[in-house]
Amino acid sequence: MSADPGLARRIWHQLEPIHAVFYYAPEVFAEAARLGYSVDTRWPSYFAWRSAPLGAAGSGLVAAAFYSFSPAMVGQHIPAAWQVAPPAHVLQARLAAVDAMFRAQLGGRITDPRIGQAADLARRAAENAPTAGRPLAAANADLSWPDEPHLVLWQAITILREQRGDGHVAALLTAGLGPCEALVSFAAVGAAPAETFASRGWTPGEWAAAADQLACRGWIGPDGTATAKGRDGRDAIERRTDQLAASPWQAIGEDQAARLAELVHPILEAALLTGLFPPNTTLGIGKIPDPWASPASSSPTGPA
Repeated sequence: MSADPGLARRIWHQLEPIHAVFYYAPEVFAEAARLGYSVDTRWPSYFAWRSAPLGAAGSGLVAAAFYSFSPAMVGQHIPAAWQVAPPAHVLQARLAAVDAMFRAQLGGRITDPRIGQAADLARRAAENAPTAGRPLAAANADLSWPDEPHLVLWQAITILREQRGDGHVAALLTAGLGPCEALVSFAAVGAAPAETFASRGWTPGEWAAAADQLACRGWIGPDGTATAKGRDGRDAIERRTDQLAASPWQAIGEDQAARLAELVHPILEAALLTGLFPPNTTLGIGKIPDPWASPASSSPTGPA
């Protein structure tokens, strides 16, 4: 493993919002509407965009891969998404939506040679990301690379974030946390208000049952906040997630990872300054970081 175990987390904080703002951008909603998806909420297209690399997957597979979403919520959108547009059409439209989003956010800076440099570094990292046992990362890694640098950059970031997310699921499973328990424990450490996690579709009864399980394990107290044992448990999950996400950054080296963070900072800032990225998310990310954060804090990875 890397001599700096916080490296994977720090670079993830730089890259994740560049990917995640996609699910909020008006250009992306416009492309979803063109395909025929309802855009009253982001969920019909979200499930299509994110699961399309898996092919025409059923709700069981998507719920398993996404992990933290209620299977009932997944079933509201999958497999119905593939009757609106087949996965191959969704993937073509996804690149068109990424292109429109970046052009809106960056304007004339879209041709800045630093984007090409960032794309080259991110692609190198992504091509060194192990995908064994990581279905979402593997599915995205199987896609052909686009030609334009900003599209290469987004696709590489997507592979890397899904590879980290798949590893996070492995860490949660190893810790014995089911999907709803993962969310309850994350809310309990203050990553975001509990109501933020309502977007994952669990019923109040399911949330309460997961809280009872965590209370029985000594992870949360009567007020729903994490105990010392719960905080230690979540910290161990985050450390294991970092370890499982370290390989791509070992491959390119810390200096090149730092260079990538420097190169993408204007893109990150442009994405966040659109105001589209919510201040509270299930990822626990919402502020504009420095180009290269000094030692990793206890800020969490978030549920997949």
